[in-house]
Amino acid sequence: MDTPGEGGTGGSFRLAAVTIFLSAFLLFQVQPVVGKLVLPWFGGSAGVWTTCLLFFQTLLLLGYLYAHLVVRHLSHRGQIRLHGGLLLTTLLTLPLRLHPFFRPSSGDGPLGHLLGLLTLTVGLPYLLLSTTGPLVQAWVARRGHVPYRLFALSNLASMLALVSYPLLVEPFLPLKAQSWLWSAGFATFAGLVFSLARRNAHDVPGVQVTLDPAERPETSQKLLWIAFAAVPSMLLMAVTTHLSTNVAPIPFLWVLPLGLYLLSFILCFEGSRWYQRGLFLGVLPILLVIMSMSLRPDFRWMNYRFEVLSKAASWLGSVRGQVLLFSLGLFVACMVAHGELARRRPHPRFLTGFYLRLSLGGALGGIFVALVAPRLFTTYLELPLGLAAAAVVAGLSLAWDQGPIHRWRRPVAGAMGVLALGLGLHAFRLNRPADQITIIRGRNFYGTLAVFDNPEHTWRTLAHGTITHGGQFLDPAKASRPVTYYSLDSGVGLAIASLKEQPRKLGLVGLGTGSLAAYGRPGDHLRFYEINPLVEPFARRYFTYLGQGRAATEVVLGDARLSLEAEAPQGYDLLAIDAFSSDAIPVHLLTREAFALYLRHLAPGGVLAVHVSNRYLELQPVVRASVDAFGWKARVVDTDSDEDEGSYGSTWVLVTQDESFFDRPAFRDNEDVKPLPGKAQVWRDDFSNLFRVLK
Repeated sequence: MDTPGEGGTGGSFRLAAVTIFLSAFLLFQVQPVVGKLVLPWFGGSAGVWTTCLLFFQTLLLLGYLYAHLVVRHLSHRGQIRLHGGLLLTTLLTLPLRLHPFFRPSSGDGPLGHLLGLLTLTVGLPYLLLSTTGPLVQAWVARRGHVPYRLFALSNLASMLALVSYPLLVEPFLPLKAQSWLWSAGFATFAGLVFSLARRNAHDVPGVQVTLDPAERPETSQKLLWIAFAAVPSMLLMAVTTHLSTNVAPIPFLWVLPLGLYLLSFILCFEGSRWYQRGLFLGVLPILLVIMSMSLRPDFRWMNYRFEVLSKAASWLGSVRGQVLLFSLGLFVACMVAHGELARRRPHPRFLTGFYLRLSLGGALGGIFVALVAPRLFTTYLELPLGLAAAAVVAGLSLAWDQGPIHRWRRPVAGAMGVLALGLGLHAFRLNRPADQITIIRGRNFYGTLAVFDNPEHTWRTLAHGTITHGGQFLDPAKASRPVTYYSLDSGVGLAIASLKEQPRKLGLVGLGTGSLAAYGRPGDHLRFYEINPLVEPFARRYFTYLGQGRAATEVVLGDARLSLEAEAPQGYDLLAIDAFSSDAIPVHLLTREAFALYLRHLAPGGVLAVHVSNRYLELQPVVRASVDAFGWKARVVDTDSDEDEGSYGSTWVLVTQDESFFDRPAFRDNEDVKPLPGKAQVWRDDFSNLFRVLK
């Protein structure tokens, strides 16, 4: 018979620990696997990531609700029969695979298709994995153990899964092998659950516990559980969006906030020694104020009375400073919220209700960021409001506290309330650039768009977050000039200028301001492919490239790859691929299968122009792999910025079957034109590795 206690040493407890560890590992390992599965259909926008994260949070909530209900209303044998039947049913749905019923059509809103596809592909396996933590812990508590350290163990497994995928799984296994390996892991997990259930079914009856009525959680306590879980979830998604959109859009930067979020769970529920309450509650207000101030567009250049403060502001406004500041701030806020949750955890008899409300809070935080905020705000206000909410929960933790610092809890809680109010008011003063005049803002599933003028009203910019997606001179004499990444000396500019004189047909993936329409001539036909429905009305109303262009133009709404797959070969004289949101890479547009599609749509002698400018990734080897595979010829055109001409530094790769194309005047003796370098890095729809192309 196992020994009751916090850890327990018997075989049932060890088996429960292994089962929970494997379930949590599979729970987090499946998220990137499924993300890569849906990538060729839905692209790589931030909206896809937040939708997936919300979907998994919602299923986690349903899993905890399932565990809570079956523990309350079914006998132990009834729980085993129900759970065993669902596990056997789930095994019949494996391995993971996409179902074509939810394949989106060009122009369709992706949200419903994505949620339907996720539900059919991974819904039942993920739901059953999410029930394991609370359900198995309830089985352990039935034998007299106190199982909360198992919650820390499950979060450790989650973090290991998160880290191991990009380091050990993605670089070495194609997607089909990943799916089969994960499915084998799920089958192993099912076997562990059956073994644990059989062992418990034949064990002695559960330990009878007489509860003190004071141990029953009150309604206010249950509401606090929800609040303490909601705010870290809200901050996790908001900080991830901020870092990966406005600071450094590195494709795997989302791993860092999620890892810190899980680490706080591990530390707080592993034992009481990690959450030093006075330290974290003391540091939190300072970090909240600094983070809120750093969100000001002019923070980096603010002049302070003391030079040391000016230097500190400059460093904190840098990429490294922002990543460090918001990572530290998120971790401290999570430690406070999760530490207070751990301090208020109930008697094990009520653990399923505790976990249910914890997951409800997490889902509510995710719903606010993913669904509510995009419909309420035209900017990312969820982050500064999340900072204010963190101050609120810190105040609540003191207002409902009778701990060692209870003598000071009311004034300190009041100070936290004042801080929260100040942070909330400051949130609505943000996103007003001092050196730019805002013309319009908009927001949808794909992010935020804004149009800015400079103070002199000589230049207009279209921005996605803080990333420029095109610009235009407002002087009528210069307004028809192609600028930013599409200037006359850019790779795409040289390629268009070198095409033959007859009417040309151009395919352009990514609309932006419509700058490439400036190259159109009478008789030409330009077709733009644009995934974001908000871009075209902004481009037509606030920029003149489309309206005053001389060529016939049309805009095809929807993911470019899906649109091209649905079309007959178009015979483009030039096809330009420029659909990347700054340094965030839609991998499905750079795979060998994608290049085969592009080449199918080119006319004989046509040119493929791929924009590969990137601060963090070396994408030329990825293009090189497809060029070598199809036996085509390529050149790189790398240009510098010219502020007077409105041109930005850019790197384009030009690909064609006709090697004599590069002998034309625009390329001869041009020092910006070079052979395509680098060792080939093959990307396919079922295999890509971003780590191998890190700069």
